[in-house]
Amino acid sequence: MKKIFLTFCFFTIASNFLAAQDAPKDRRKNPEIMVVPSDNWCIQNGFIETFDDQGTSRDVPNYKKAFQNSSDLLSVLAGINQSFASRSMPALNLEQELKKLEAQSAEDALLTSKSGAGVSESPMDRLMKTAKADIIIQLTWTVNRNGMARSVTFTLQGLDAYTGKEIASATGTGPASYTPELAILLEEAVSAHMDNFLARLQEHFDDLLDKGRAIEFRIKTFSSWDKDLETEDYGDDELSSLIEKWVDANTVDGNFNLVDATENLMLFKDVRIPFFDDKGKALSARSWANTLRKYLKDTYQIESKLMTKGLGQAQLVIGEK
Repeated sequence: MKKIFLTFCFFTIASNFLAAQDAPKDRRKNPEIMVVPSDNWCIQNGFIETFDDQGTSRDVPNYKKAFQNSSDLLSVLAGINQSFASRSMPALNLEQELKKLEAQSAEDALLTSKSGAGVSESPMDRLMKTAKADIIIQLTWTVNRNGMARSVTFTLQGLDAYTGKEIASATGTGPASYTPELAILLEEAVSAHMDNFLARLQEHFDDLLDKGRAIEFRIKTFSSWDKDLETEDYGDDELSSLIEKWVDANTVDGNFNLVDATENLMLFKDVRIPFFDDKGKALSARSWANTLRKYLKDTYQIESKLMTKGLGQAQLVIGEK
């Protein structure tokens, strides 16, 4: 009876997740995108901040400082966003997303303190969780001068917001012009490349809708826990096997890669989670992993702590809350 009950639990949860995958697809035909100045541009212009990543100092872009000190940034982003909007793929406004992040900073700090999840999260990770874009587009540009004439050389990089993988790129130099408007120079430079670039972004997004988002998921154990992932106290299988079965049942077509498994660690990569939950809301790594946390607690009375990094990385540490 216990095996039958566990099997029922597996497939009930799986059916809820996977049924939701198809139902809401028509609600969003285009990805949510957000254009940001590239790391390279921010470094070259001194718009960088340093944060402590679990004892290691890391430099990350400081977009707020860039907006406050670069007279070109607003016009450049407005121009490139308009170029996307004119092709029926409007972009989230970076400056407005930063203001949202500031408004939520006190609440986020309290939540981070309680969960411990933000220890290794960069400011960029927190921005991604606030904006919830599907694709981040990094923009680099330089202005070339030839006498009174100017032109713009640009690079666009489309990155999956969940994995950070590059999915499309475009680079080029526009024609020389005497116009003083930087946004116009940039539009002239990107116009010949934009349709092909957006087509590759849409192709990637369609793949996500069909095959699920790719995330990374990790299981660890607290040293204070008197069991481990090889414990067989939860039926005939080891705990690691039960977790692997749950992941298989709750991924799109069972697509995932278990790249490491020991008594205290399981590392899953390329985990294809459903795009939507059963309420039609886009799933993040956190919301997906939280379902496993609840399953372990409700079915086996196993406590665990959920930690996340950005939208696409989640970790469950088993043994305590």
